[in-house]
Amino acid sequence: MIYDVLVVGSGFSAIAVTCNLLELLPREARVAVIGDDPGFGRGTAYRSELYLHRLNVPAGRMSLFADRPNDFSEWLKTRNIPLSTGDFASRSDYGLYLRDNLASLLRKRNERCGVDFIRAKATGCVEQYNGSLAFQLHNGDQIAGRNIIVCLGVGSADLPIDTSALPASAKSRIVENPWRLSWMNRVGRQDHVCILGSGLTMIDQVLSLRTHGHRGPIIVLSRRGLAPLPHLAQPAPAVKVDVDSLPPSISGILRQLRRQAASVLDWRSVMDGLRPVTQKLWKKLPLAERSRFLRHALPWWNIHRHRVAPDVFAMFDPLVKDGTLRIQAGYIKDVSASDGDLVIRYRKRGTPVEEDVQCRWLINCTGMERAGIKHSPLLKEMAAQQFITADPLGLGVQVDDQSRAAGGARTSRAEIFVVGALAAGQFWEITAVPDIRVQARQVAETVAQKLATSLDP
Repeated sequence: MIYDVLVVGSGFSAIAVTCNLLELLPREARVAVIGDDPGFGRGTAYRSELYLHRLNVPAGRMSLFADRPNDFSEWLKTRNIPLSTGDFASRSDYGLYLRDNLASLLRKRNERCGVDFIRAKATGCVEQYNGSLAFQLHNGDQIAGRNIIVCLGVGSADLPIDTSALPASAKSRIVENPWRLSWMNRVGRQDHVCILGSGLTMIDQVLSLRTHGHRGPIIVLSRRGLAPLPHLAQPAPAVKVDVDSLPPSISGILRQLRRQAASVLDWRSVMDGLRPVTQKLWKKLPLAERSRFLRHALPWWNIHRHRVAPDVFAMFDPLVKDGTLRIQAGYIKDVSASDGDLVIRYRKRGTPVEEDVQCRWLINCTGMERAGIKHSPLLKEMAAQQFITADPLGLGVQVDDQSRAAGGARTSRAEIFVVGALAAGQFWEITAVPDIRVQARQVAETVAQKLATSLDP
C-alpha cells in the first residue's frame, strides 16, 4: 500500500510530528512511522535514567504541544512530582511524558487516523510512477508514501583523532559513546579520566561518574576551554530585543547586545529576550555573516544560550574550584598507550607548546556533530537522487519557511518536509523542544489541509 504520510525517524521530532498528525488528520488517512530506535520518541536525550540528568529548559516551557504550554507541568502534577514551572525536570521523566502522550492518542482508535510503526532503518529511496516516494529498508522491505516528513537527528561527533593503531587493551578504555553508561562500572575509584569536550554532555558524564563512586582527577580538554553557564534559580524577566533594530552583521549585533546587557542586572535577561526572536534574526543575516558566526561566535553562543540547571551547576562547580576537575583549552594531537594507561598529547591554545596527559580513560563528550547529512546513508542517497540539497554551511538540508525541502534539482510529486535539527540552515534555533513543537504543528497542519481535500469522498 501507499501511505498518505511517512514519518522517517524515531527521536523527539518524530514523536512530536506523529502526535500532531494523530490529532489533526482525518480518520481515513494512513500514516507510517519508520525508525529503528526501540525507545521511540525518547532518543538519547530522554532515555537516561539517572536523576541528575536534567532538562536544561524549565518545565513550564517543555510541553509537547505548542497550543497547550502547561501540558508537561500538568503531567508532573498528576504524577505527584513536586516541580514548579520554573524548575528543571529529569530527562527520564520527560521521556515518560512523551510516551504517555503518544499512548493516550493511540488509544483513541475510533477518533484518529491509522498509524503503523515500522521497526526498521530507511537506507535509500526512489520515486515511483504514481507520485510517491518508496523507501528501501535495511531488512529488504520497501514502503512508499505521498507526503514525507524527515525527522532524523544528528549523529554523535567522532573522536577528532584516529585511534585505529592502538592495541585492543587501550581501545577498550576509550569511550566513544558515553551514553552507554555500562562503561562506568569499569572505572576505578581513583582512575585518572580525560574528557574531550566541555559542553553539557561533559557535565552530565562528570556527575554520573561521581554518582558511580569515582573520586579521581578529571581533565577536560576542549578547543576553547569554555563550559556552560548556569541558569539562575530566580531569573529576572526577559528584556525585549528588537530584531529590526539590530544590524545585519555579527560584530554589530554583538556590540548592541553587550550594551543592552550592561544596562540590566543580569545578562541572562537579554539572552532570554533574544530566545523567541532568534529564528527571525538568523533569517536576517546574509550567508557570509552566518558563516562568520559559526567560525567565531558559536562556542560563546553555546555557553550563554544552552545553560545548565542551577542545582546541577551547584554540584559541578565545586569540582572545578577544588581542582578535582580541570578544564584546559587546547587541541588533541595524538593518543598512545603506555604502561597500561593512555597518553594524550595536546597543543595548548594560543601557543605552539605541546603537553602530555596520562590517564586511564578517554571519554568522548564532544557532543553531537553539526547537522550535516554525511552521517546518514539515507540522506546521502536522497541528495544523490536530487530530492534534497545540503545546506551550504553544513547545517542539514535546505528548506523553505514552511519546512519543505528546497533546492533539489529533481521535482517530485511527493512532498518532502524536514523537521528538527536538519532544518537548522533555515531556522538555526530548531534543536530544542519549544521550537521543534511549533514546527511539528505547522507541518502537521499543512499536511492535514492537503489530505482533507485529497481524501474527500
